[in-house]
Amino acid sequence: MTEHGQAGPLTLADYADLARARLGPAVWDFVEGGAGAERTLAANLAAFDHVRLRPRVLTGLGLPHTKTEVLGRVWDAPIGVAPMAYHTLADPEGEVATARAGAPLVVSTFAGRTFEDIAAAASAPLWLQVYCFRDRTTTRRLVERAEQAGFEALVLTADAPRLGRRVRDLRNGFLLPSGVAPANLTGTGFSSPGGHAAAEFDPALDWSAVAWLRSISSLPVLVKGVLTASDAVLAKEAGADGVVVSNHGGRQLDGAPATFDVLPEIAAALGRSCAVLVDGGVRRGADVLACLALGADAVLLGRPVLHGLAAGGSGGVAGVLGIVTDELAEAMLLTGVPAPRDAGPALLAAVQPAALTPASAAPAGGVTLRRRDLHGSLNDPLLDTMNFLNEITHRYPDALSFAPGRPHDGFFSTEDVFTHLRRYVEHLEEGGATPVEVRSALYQYGPTNGQIRELVAASLRADEGIDVPPASIVVTVGAQEAMLLALRALIRGPEDVLLVSSPCYVGITGAARLLDVATAVVEERAEGLRCADLEAVILAERARGRRPRAFYVVPDHSNPSGATMPLGTREELLRVCARHDVLLLEDSPYRMVSPGPQLPTLKALDRERRVVQLGSFSKTLFPGARVGYAVADQPVEGGGLLADELSKIKSMVTVNTSAVSQAVVAGMLLAAQGRTSELNTGPAAHYGDAMRVTLRELAACFPDAEELGVSWNEPTGGFFLTLRVPFRAGNEALVRSAEEFGVIWTPMSYFYPQGGGDHAIRLSVSYLPASLIPEGCARLSRFVRAQAG
Repeated sequence: MTEHGQAGPLTLADYADLARARLGPAVWDFVEGGAGAERTLAANLAAFDHVRLRPRVLTGLGLPHTKTEVLGRVWDAPIGVAPMAYHTLADPEGEVATARAGAPLVVSTFAGRTFEDIAAAASAPLWLQVYCFRDRTTTRRLVERAEQAGFEALVLTADAPRLGRRVRDLRNGFLLPSGVAPANLTGTGFSSPGGHAAAEFDPALDWSAVAWLRSISSLPVLVKGVLTASDAVLAKEAGADGVVVSNHGGRQLDGAPATFDVLPEIAAALGRSCAVLVDGGVRRGADVLACLALGADAVLLGRPVLHGLAAGGSGGVAGVLGIVTDELAEAMLLTGVPAPRDAGPALLAAVQPAALTPASAAPAGGVTLRRRDLHGSLNDPLLDTMNFLNEITHRYPDALSFAPGRPHDGFFSTEDVFTHLRRYVEHLEEGGATPVEVRSALYQYGPTNGQIRELVAASLRADEGIDVPPASIVVTVGAQEAMLLALRALIRGPEDVLLVSSPCYVGITGAARLLDVATAVVEERAEGLRCADLEAVILAERARGRRPRAFYVVPDHSNPSGATMPLGTREELLRVCARHDVLLLEDSPYRMVSPGPQLPTLKALDRERRVVQLGSFSKTLFPGARVGYAVADQPVEGGGLLADELSKIKSMVTVNTSAVSQAVVAGMLLAAQGRTSELNTGPAAHYGDAMRVTLRELAACFPDAEELGVSWNEPTGGFFLTLRVPFRAGNEALVRSAEEFGVIWTPMSYFYPQGGGDHAIRLSVSYLPASLIPEGCARLSRFVRAQAG
């Protein structure tokens, strides 16, 4: 029998059972039942259950060691104790007993024992969990006391502007027992976390809090509650020394991801520049090793530690930590990992849903790259969205698809390529080019800034009334390269920020992610962009110490929403950006393929060279040519134009745009005297008809739309419209739609940089033949009704 009366060694389940019996129902519920705790814990446990470690044999490894280094200190194992309030509920010695167990401990602001007493008992690093109160003096005093007591880091709890609604405690009428109080808040008027949180926590906390903590303390600062790569990057930019990937804050978001699921993207985004820790759902040594494999430096263990404390005091805590550490060492031995730093993603064989299983697996043997050593953007879900959509399309080839934003190819003949190529050759010859010069114009690399700039400039004058010199134009590999060049040139460093609307075309946010460019979101309203909202974001970013550099906008029939900006808003937008010295990146590829007269472009209205126009001939002339352009006529100090700077960057990226592609596009422009609008008379009518048919069929298929909770907008042109539905329209719903109902669409959530759009669908009218649109809408209706029901 053990000292606790159990036969054989105790398990974590045994410690939990003993703790439940000794704490009593009300205290047990307080320990176990934070806001959203059951749902969150279930999600975290399920994520670990979907992971398998790959065993290795005959490695000659010997016994592995579990020591690791975190923030310059060596830990005996990559396992610490997560911040939890009132250890004194589990044992009279509280955090003193926990610290005596010898593991790194994050001490809660609401610890039941003083910082000084805890430090006197500790033999491992102590960190302070920091809540920022409205009264910063209180927070400052706590930090100063902790630092003087020998604490080694600060952990800013960023996911709890309030502690949430603790349903179990309300049901039990739970109050802290007499003698249990926050020992380090004596004299401040705070008696319990639930009683003061809503009134005393600072609800307007932003990234400046990191700088404030660094200004009052020399200790490293970590940010706890990070669940996205973008927030991890912001934490780093704000000056944080590490992050804690955690969904165990006081305020739980319904549907928040499991920590293990988001760990790879966060670790990859930070690389080796910051410490990465995880808390939530870790129950086994194998869980610890899995986190290390995906880039974590260590994990924090929560409830099991309190179970051990309640069951056996300091010895119980040591017992719980010992179980997990021993399991970790065993898992390392069985997988051939000599030390925590040697764990990598090759250890893992993840159990994935069938629809998400990769089409190909990594080859056996040879070099395996650590995902944490690759750029963080490669783990950003944003970069996986289109791949997932393509996979669904190939998996269900018989499904009707409203997903691709591709031009209809019925307006193009293969022989046209040669006709347009010959027309450009004739143009060169008519201009006096020799046969050698003609050959060179097609065969050689050509000038980096493009060899058809004069024709592009003439087309802009003829079509749009935009009068710019050819020298202000750079011919690019599609508009996507123009975006990359513009961002790289305009965004100087981490203090600069790109403004984007939400929803937003993923090409620009993806480019920003690849270049580590920070973005700030301007939320669009139902009626579209409001300049007042843009101005508010500009001012907020400046208050955070960042410089809003440019605002990316698609003013005409935008992708994804289909919205068009009114003339008055365009004029006001130019005034706002002039007032705040912000450039505009205008991307408007759908104008010439939309029926009827179009409003003037921002560049046509621009009188101060405030607009950099990003253009493309992919929608209007020839998608496969991949020819775009940037109009960058802004002068640069010292002489030259912004176009010259873009050309410098392009020379290091693609060198030049394909001469043959330029030649074919040039032949098409010559054939129409530069008027792409004339070349697109037929396509514009086709897409206009497709939009009208789609809108008509939606009305026919959803006569009870209001009752069903379904609605849609009615764009006047372009390729896209938005359908709002009464359910979460994510990847799982898309798989069901394709598999059971034979219709494919695009989740609007793909286009929301900071989350959103979960109940909306993007429908494209450009790809599906008009004759199939009625059947596609009928299938869509059957899916929506089934999913809503």
